[in-house]
Amino acid sequence: MTAATITTPLAEILRAWRRSTLWLAGPLVLIVAVPVADHFLPPDIHLAHLLIVAPAVTSAVAGPRVTALIGGLAVVSLVIAGAERGFLTTENVLVELASLAVLSGLLVLFSLLRNRHELELLRVRSVSDATQRVVLRPLPDRAGPVSIASEYRSAEADTRIGGDLYAVARASGSTRLVIGDVRGKGLASIGDTAIMLGAFRAAAHRQSPLPELVAYLEGAVRWGLAEFSECSGCPGCSGSEADVGERFVTAVLVDIPDNEPVVHVISCGHPPPLLLRNSTATALSVPDPALPLGLGGLSDDSYVQATFPFAYGDRLLLYTDGVSETRDGQGTFYPLAERAAAWTDQAPGPLVQKITADLEAYAAGPLEDDMAMIVVQRDKAPAV
Repeated sequence: MTAATITTPLAEILRAWRRSTLWLAGPLVLIVAVPVADHFLPPDIHLAHLLIVAPAVTSAVAGPRVTALIGGLAVVSLVIAGAERGFLTTENVLVELASLAVLSGLLVLFSLLRNRHELELLRVRSVSDATQRVVLRPLPDRAGPVSIASEYRSAEADTRIGGDLYAVARASGSTRLVIGDVRGKGLASIGDTAIMLGAFRAAAHRQSPLPELVAYLEGAVRWGLAEFSECSGCPGCSGSEADVGERFVTAVLVDIPDNEPVVHVISCGHPPPLLLRNSTATALSVPDPALPLGLGGLSDDSYVQATFPFAYGDRLLLYTDGVSETRDGQGTFYPLAERAAAWTDQAPGPLVQKITADLEAYAAGPLEDDMAMIVVQRDKAPAV
């Protein structure tokens, strides 16, 4: 056992103790107050039955050891109260003592089981978080001569990844990015997300042209979806041959050359990126968009890249429909281009934060779909 293994639980215990200090003040005051009050109250008024409140409250906010301690103190308090009045050996007080001891023991058991469940849940969440970070790695702040900021929100609570995806890769002399949306949302689409991201990371760094990269992704996604559907007979598996044609990935892939002020774009059924410049937001709509990945062709000829100016200081906003199709209370779509145009003077990080905060305020509640967003800024190339 390492020092870290010992320190971490100790730190957790100390943090839990600080959080529960105020709550524990009440039970302790009650334990002291009952025998004191019984000393001054008439013989026909007895407050001992209130002592069960002390371990009950403690079990809700503290662990089994503290609950056992408070339960033991409550029993001692009852003994003192009974001794003060000379009723300690009476049947009524003995029944109260037995009841308090039994209930305190049950509350300790409840607290122990709850702690075990919380630790198990914490371990599961730790594994889940680690897995999700491997699948959807955080984007770097910089790749070559471009600055990058991103934001991701899953529609399902307690998850860091869903049906939206993004990734960046450096090729020789250029930066490549992908943003996409797997059909479906939340945990059910993570498998397809992993297939797409794995294929992009395996091939994006190669020197192949952008159309060849997209053709490779199409083949990998189609193979992955078919392979996944073949396990339909496995217990608990939801894949089936029938839904292969209904599963696909919309995506935009961009290639930003280091030494040329342009951006190459291929769109596979995905919302167009926005070019932000001088208080304007221009949609980079490609003239010949391809079908979503998983539904298109396998040849390079199926994919035609479009080239747009992307000068130093320009910003590129890539997003999923979880951003552009968020609705307000009246059902109106979020005006992404209009809002982004008002903030073209912002650096990538603040711009992403502004749009995210504005989007959440616009929705006036939890987002109903996964959303992903990337802002890329071309910085001046360093002097060679």
